[in-house]
Amino acid sequence: MIIADFFKDPDNTLKGFRITGHAGMADYGRDVCCASVSSAVMMAANTVTEAFGIDAKVSAEENEIMLKLRNDGKGDGDRILLGLLTHLYFLCDEFPGRIKVRVNSV
Repeated sequence: MIIADFFKDPDNTLKGFRITGHAGMADYGRDVCCASVSSAVMMAANTVTEAFGIDAKVSAEENEIMLKLRNDGKGDGDRILLGLLTHLYFLCDEFPGRIKVRVNSV
């Protein structure tokens, strides 16, 4: 299962995410669910860092990607992460039982 943890501060501002796991629908390289999540996550991370130039720490390991915004306030980074969060909720509906999305306070 893919686990998508999003982190928000006390003001309800999204500050980052951690995505781990594998959907397990098909072999590596053929899993449409994993490809959908991976593409959305990479686009969000690249939009934050490259398109908007927002200061963020990004790390990618085997089956894990993390992004933490640094001093973005309630700005563009929060809205980009909200777009990713919303997209992942739609993917949960499309691939039942394969993706779990959680929003945690930090």
